[in-house]
Amino acid sequence: MRRPFRAQPTRDTGPRINNLIRVDEVQLIDDEGTNHGAIPTSEAMSRATEAGLDLVEISPNAKPPVCKIMDYGRYKYQAQKKAAEARKKQKVVDVKEVKMRPNIDTHDYEVKMRGANRFLDEGDKVKFTLRFRGREMAHQNLGMELLQRVKAELAERTKVELEPRLEGRQMIMIVAPK
Repeated sequence: MRRPFRAQPTRDTGPRINNLIRVDEVQLIDDEGTNHGAIPTSEAMSRATEAGLDLVEISPNAKPPVCKIMDYGRYKYQAQKKAAEARKKQKVVDVKEVKMRPNIDTHDYEVKMRGANRFLDEGDKVKFTLRFRGREMAHQNLGMELLQRVKAELAERTKVELEPRLEGRQMIMIVAPK
């Protein structure tokens, strides 16, 4: 039978607990961390209920599966906190774009380079886009020289991820902070 549209999934994505463990024998680790070896699942369940805790399947692919007696609610809470902490610490690297023209003036070039340096200081990658219009396509060497100049200027603090190359009417180069 099909699941109704937008209905919740039928099975929880976490580890199996208590009566959902349907194997004959499990390797039991109690709440103090002592390994009791392979014992029948019914005995492991009774030990868990005696302790007032849950029987949680830790390693389902082992032969026999490894189960631990623990407080499942607390385990889920700590796992959730650990995942939130990991998300908080990770930095999303953005790709910032700096657009130029092949016949850019010196002051405009300096302004663009200041912006690129600021992006690199923030830890972002920088994509230099050089757009050619009309007859400028005949002077692609000017664009290549400009991007080589940018590359030389940023050489000691960046690594080039994408060498300058022509894509249609624009030349692209991507640099990342070291």
